[in-house]
Amino acid sequence: MWMQSESIFEFSKFLDAKARAGKMKAYAFYSEWKKDQSLKNQKLIGALQRLVKRTAPLLVTSVKWGQGVWLSGTVPKIFIHTEPDHIQFGFYNGSALKDPDKLLVGKGMYVRHTKVRTAKDIKVPTFTALILEAIQ
Repeated sequence: MWMQSESIFEFSKFLDAKARAGKMKAYAFYSEWKKDQSLKNQKLIGALQRLVKRTAPLLVTSVKWGQGVWLSGTVPKIFIHTEPDHIQFGFYNGSALKDPDKLLVGKGMYVRHTKVRTAKDIKVPTFTALILEAIQ
């Protein structure tokens, strides 16, 4: 089992093992993954997708470990994890990001996220700054 103090590499191995064990649904395309989410979450995902595209147009969408991700080359930079009542908009290098508004949460060595329940939770200036820093 993965422990939160382990590296992103160990976390990815943990998630890969879960996926191979059939505990995560596999998706060939980001669009398939998005369509499989609740309508409420699809709208939030769409808003975040547009923000990421405007801010970092060279990032590519994909699905890894059962969640939507944005890649720089083959390196995951940003993710969306869905839950029934919210989504997590997160950064694989989140612990290294400046977060003056203290939006990011998480206790692992690297990954941090913020919960998005409504469109009002999408703080465009702050999210834009986090995205730009995450892709450096």
